[in-house]
Amino acid sequence: MPSAVAVHSHRPTTKVLPRPFKSKKATKGALRDQAKGKVPNEKGQRKTPHQQVMSKFDRRNQAKQRQLAKHKEHQKETSVFAGRDGAPRIVAVVPLCADVNVSEAIKSLNSSLDIESEIPETSFRVPVDRFKQKLQYIPVRRDLTAAMDAARVADFVLFVLSSEVEVDALGELIIRSIENQGMSTLFTAVQNLDKIEPAKARPDVVKSLASFMTHFHPGQEKIYSLGSRQESSNLMRSLCTTTPKGINWRDQRSWMLVDEVQWPTTENESTVLTGVVRGKGLKANRLVHVGDWGTFQIEKITAAPLPTKKRKDDAMAVEETETEKVLELPDEDQDDVAELAPEEVSMGDAEMEGDMEEPTKQKGVLLDDHHYFSEDEPEVYAPPKKLPKGTSSYQAAWYLDDVSDSESELDDQEMADAQDEVLPAAPEDGMEGIAHREPTEAAMSEYPQSEMFVEPNEDDDAAQLEAYRARKRDEAEDDKEFPDEIELHPNVIARERLAKYRGLKSLRTSPWNTEEDRPYQPEEWSRLLQISDYQSSRNRSMREALVGGVAPGTRVHVHLRDVPQDLQKLYSPSRPVTLFSLLRHEHKKTSLNFDITHKEDYEKSIKAKEELIVQCGPRRFIANPLFSLSGKTENDVHKYCRYLHPGQSAIATFMGPTTWGAVPTLFFKRTIPEDGDEGSSLPLQLVATGTARAPSTARVVAKRIILTGHPYHIHKKVVTIRYMFFNREDVEWFKALPLWTKRGRAGYIKEPLGTHGYFKANFDGRINPQDAVGVSLYKRVWPRNAIPFTGPLLEEGALGPQNEAMDEDIQ
Repeated sequence: MPSAVAVHSHRPTTKVLPRPFKSKKATKGALRDQAKGKVPNEKGQRKTPHQQVMSKFDRRNQAKQRQLAKHKEHQKETSVFAGRDGAPRIVAVVPLCADVNVSEAIKSLNSSLDIESEIPETSFRVPVDRFKQKLQYIPVRRDLTAAMDAARVADFVLFVLSSEVEVDALGELIIRSIENQGMSTLFTAVQNLDKIEPAKARPDVVKSLASFMTHFHPGQEKIYSLGSRQESSNLMRSLCTTTPKGINWRDQRSWMLVDEVQWPTTENESTVLTGVVRGKGLKANRLVHVGDWGTFQIEKITAAPLPTKKRKDDAMAVEETETEKVLELPDEDQDDVAELAPEEVSMGDAEMEGDMEEPTKQKGVLLDDHHYFSEDEPEVYAPPKKLPKGTSSYQAAWYLDDVSDSESELDDQEMADAQDEVLPAAPEDGMEGIAHREPTEAAMSEYPQSEMFVEPNEDDDAAQLEAYRARKRDEAEDDKEFPDEIELHPNVIARERLAKYRGLKSLRTSPWNTEEDRPYQPEEWSRLLQISDYQSSRNRSMREALVGGVAPGTRVHVHLRDVPQDLQKLYSPSRPVTLFSLLRHEHKKTSLNFDITHKEDYEKSIKAKEELIVQCGPRRFIANPLFSLSGKTENDVHKYCRYLHPGQSAIATFMGPTTWGAVPTLFFKRTIPEDGDEGSSLPLQLVATGTARAPSTARVVAKRIILTGHPYHIHKKVVTIRYMFFNREDVEWFKALPLWTKRGRAGYIKEPLGTHGYFKANFDGRINPQDAVGVSLYKRVWPRNAIPFTGPLLEEGALGPQNEAMDEDIQ
């Protein structure tokens, strides 16, 4: 049969079916050419409209909305200066050199815009018609206090330099103080530049001054010459059109530059301060702090508009007179000026404390929250009581003996201090710093029972002790490995001398028994403000200031109650007076904490409890702060630092009025200028700066002391220690404390030997004969009360540093 012949037939359609394994475009290059650099539309892969790529119209619309929001924010910031009754822009003119004439500087600025006005010594207003603004100048003398007070309320700070005289130590102190307290927009000008001859040397002078200012403020590259009319007018334009950046802590409160003070003529009248409200709304219920005068209550707030002139048909100028318009009165929610809680509030606690002042007699030192003692030791012999026949043991407990308390409270002597180096997790801190090596089950059983202890001769023992401590003193001077170490005199009873001290297994985690501290706490400690949740309390107080009160930009009379008449004699119109409204609870005392950093310009160490002048926001104090390590711990216990060395940071603590928020803080110290010391020509130095932290009365500042001993005999892991204690009773008392060595070994006291304070100890590993054995003891130190500071910071004949009697180490 013949094969079949292939028959040709056409396809039923010309459509080509797509193959799923092939791309619509042949190559990647074809895809790239078609895209032409456009971003591919990933609309199918994005979930929300905000995640999708916006079109050109959407991008343009979003940019326009962002521009409108920024313009609205700018209008809100400058609205207080707008209008005929707007607030003036406050300009503080601060001279930095001795030959700067502030009046001439202000006159040069005004004459550049053809403004003619008198230049008084007090703050005054100048209308600038060209820019439809008003300027209020604060001419400042070369006075640190006046310069800081003026810069604190100024929208613009104008530093005036000299082209001939360099900035001295006082000028640098003014720059650093104003910078660290918080400063708004800054401008810098130079005076008498046209007197520099030849003229070609003037640009070099300007460059030198600009280099000096950029050292303190890197953004100050432009130095205006007040001798040039063009540059003076440019500076005036900047003052009238620039939006001041403000100060964060200042803008959270209501504040005012006082233009006029009206003192009462009779006892029934109140002191009246006049000025323009700035910042937040001024409330009559809140207290106000006025300069160095103090804190006062507001009686009422009345309107004080400037007198305006109105033209009538006869072209006569008649001043408008209005009756007194009360803007705000205080109500029952007004804060009182009491700094401490009433005594009856803490009366229940006081009664409880009175019951606890008679503690049971303990037989050992407090370790963590327990009084440990060895139960194997024999009980102290108790003489029999004279009891009637047939008295049971239960009835005998009701027959009291006549107890004579012969214990004397010895004043703690001053102990030697060494420089405190912050070492993380050192052996003296507790369990974290111990090097746990060589753990064996038989380690604690290697105790030589057959070894006999020979009691040393007293004279030989005293000579050996003196030689040992003399050698140790040399090592401490070179290495300073034990900054908290103290040396007890052989005749001192350690359990009496160190009665306030306790042991801790770990400085960071061991619980701190507060009941043992109550007999030693300050009398007003229980009456301080207790803040359980700082963050919520701060936010509540700040939100409260956002609503209500007299609107910013309003010129008002503030009537104050109970202002002392003695302040009228101290008042000087040439010094600026500022008024700050305090937030709720900001007048109540509590335990304040500040982050403090030692200034590099001050080369000496700052001793704890040394008298410092502290400025926090609008207030100044004389305080003796405690220094302690920063950081968070489980038990809220922080080690006390005896010194704050150059370059170190710590937490400064003292009792004072509450401050909400992170407010910059300055620490000044009165010094005696010494010959040959650079930068110490002034009797006042800015020694440290800081920021307010959350206040807390539960934060424990623990002072640590270290008692060290010398390994006398070493047998494997059992060591005989001497020179730590000097009688058997002290060894029994401190028997529960853990021992450590500087090389990280840990141990415990096994038993006392003899009557001279020798004892045997077991360690977790072999120790080196050159190693030192130590024991750490802790005591809570209480912050001291700060008192308000009044008067100028710098004055002639300023006192030197205070006496050193405040730095007791064991008290």
